[in-house]
Amino acid sequence: MADILIGIDAGTTVVKAVAFDLSGNQVASSAIPNSYKTGSDGSATQSLEQTWKDCAATLRDLGNKVDRLAERTAAVAVTGQGDGTWLIGAENRPVGEAWLWLDARAAPSVARLNAEPLSRPRFEATGTGLNTCQQGAQMAEMDRRYPELLDSAETALHCKDWLFLNLTGVRATDPSEASWTFGNFRTRQYDETVLSALGLTHRRRLLPDIIDGTQVTYPLCADAAAATGLKIGTPVSLGYVDMVMTALGAGVHTGDPGAACTVIGSTGVHLKTKPVTEVTLNAEGTGYVMAMPLAGLVTQMQTNMAAALNIDWMLKLAADLVSEIGSPVAAQELVARIDPWLAASAPGALLYHPYISEAGERGPFVNANARAGFIGLSSGHRFADMMRAVVEGLGLATQDCYAAMGDMPSELRLSGGAARSRSLRRIMAACVGAPVRVSAREEAGAAGAAMMAAVAIGAYADMDACIAKWVTPLLGPAEQPDPELSGLYAGMFPAYAKARHLLSPVWEAMAEIREKRINGPASKVNANIAAAPLSATGE
Repeated sequence: MADILIGIDAGTTVVKAVAFDLSGNQVASSAIPNSYKTGSDGSATQSLEQTWKDCAATLRDLGNKVDRLAERTAAVAVTGQGDGTWLIGAENRPVGEAWLWLDARAAPSVARLNAEPLSRPRFEATGTGLNTCQQGAQMAEMDRRYPELLDSAETALHCKDWLFLNLTGVRATDPSEASWTFGNFRTRQYDETVLSALGLTHRRRLLPDIIDGTQVTYPLCADAAAATGLKIGTPVSLGYVDMVMTALGAGVHTGDPGAACTVIGSTGVHLKTKPVTEVTLNAEGTGYVMAMPLAGLVTQMQTNMAAALNIDWMLKLAADLVSEIGSPVAAQELVARIDPWLAASAPGALLYHPYISEAGERGPFVNANARAGFIGLSSGHRFADMMRAVVEGLGLATQDCYAAMGDMPSELRLSGGAARSRSLRRIMAACVGAPVRVSAREEAGAAGAAMMAAVAIGAYADMDACIAKWVTPLLGPAEQPDPELSGLYAGMFPAYAKARHLLSPVWEAMAEIREKRINGPASKVNANIAAAPLSATGE
């Protein structure tokens, strides 16, 4: 009997395959670390071949954990990291490495295109502010600086689309990424005005067909069956982008008015579900509007380029220092210390802007040169104070993003590994001034994808029926915000927002300095000095 659904979630740092029964209970999971490369030019790239190999390996490993997995699998669904550019050429071979959402090389094209007359019409169609993460901006930059990449390509895919291609042999994308990148969120189709605004009308041939994974599946191909251990012909559903799938699995839409979902993953995602007719686009032209796998509904979203990446950075700093003076310690070994550090520090002692990504920030403002920083440091502060400021910075950034979309949530559903921290949840609740609930769902992204497959094969009549079974029962109790802490953060937020406005020219100046350091004469002098051998006297 086919009683298992498999959800694949290919993130930036890990590829997961998760088995669920038809009622939404998690049966088993497998995960393999993913890796990417960064360069001083702002590049962030990932190997397409290795990503597929890792995906196939997770499925094989899942087969070792679930008895008779191949014959019991009713369907497979795949989601993955959003944005980025995964180019495919002849015979479905990769054209170079993928440009990830972290890649900042498209910054000049973003600045140029945002100054063009068609910038606002493009935003009105997509509902999405242009930034360096997106395939449209990246392809515009490729067209300007690396046209040979696009000349060699036959199709431009995203991460999940690439995995779907390997699973089925079909080149396609989903309505969510298609409409915010090159389309219109109202029609869920490509839009010629958007292509013209991006200067990519002549590259129209690279855009794949758009399919909805709740309505159509494709059979697992022979090569994929051999690589994964699953049966040829197993139905495969192309999920929506991971941000939508995670929000769906975590409870962004359960019918409760005013509820919202924040995902504290590598990036920070803040979502509200709305009917298409109720979407209000801001004057600043920022944020995303993303199709949901429900008719007439979209998620309006603001995203921080980095969320848990800020915490990871702090843990790496601590691990490096400890390792230098004692036994080697991995950053992950220090995760258990986060709550004690937060408990040992005073609330509101420092301000921190969590713009740690080398790609800058994209929500609720777009600035590729934005960078993280502490404000208010003195000799009395210790590491625990800085760690608390980093977590408070994530809370204030969340408030900043929801403020750009209108009212604060009436209830906030939290997802992502960092949501396991009680102290972080307390800070988040206080910053948005609303109760927080955490879903017991361990793998929300994979679950959201599997829910699409469940609807596609007819296990549920529609997505609302699937949500009632898979999502609503798993929402935990509401954790109310602390009034005193809420008052403190309400007083800090104006300073937080004002500081990020005032720091903009500083970020621009630092960007110029970085550019000169990397490409200017001084870089060559420094390189020569570094290469020159030292004499015995050190001269």
